[in-house]
Amino acid sequence: MKFSNAILLSLGLIVSSSAHPLDERDVQVAHLTFHGGPASYDLAVPADGTVVNTNSDISISIIDAPDYNAINQCTFNTASEKSLAGSINTQTGLQSIIVGPPQPIISVSCQGSCIPTYGECFTNGQYTGPCCNGFCAATRCRPWNITSTA
Repeated sequence: MKFSNAILLSLGLIVSSSAHPLDERDVQVAHLTFHGGPASYDLAVPADGTVVNTNSDISISIIDAPDYNAINQCTFNTASEKSLAGSINTQTGLQSIIVGPPQPIISVSCQGSCIPTYGECFTNGQYTGPCCNGFCAATRCRPWNITSTA
């Protein structure tokens, strides 16, 4: 009887521990749009280092990154050498990555977090983190497309 109670207790603990993983945390997600000529596709990449395959053979020339600091916090894997350059649309503030020469992106991984627009990039005189889509001015992340209202 004691033996069967011990087995049932052990099974109960095993089942309940696997139902609630120890490491439950919110992970920021980078929403990327890949452009190659007239074609494009979207990809959501968790910023936890997970490698996400694109499953696409489209030659990519531009990657839009509207909500994540992808140029600095993501790795884009290709079959050959590439150059990545950051670009910002001065009218809309959309940040993009220019891929040269254009080629298929095999996979993407992103790591770390960034501060959303108008979030605090400095708190109590300490740097909090990079801005997702903009720049740090005073203590807040400001959008790239700040325009004068005067």
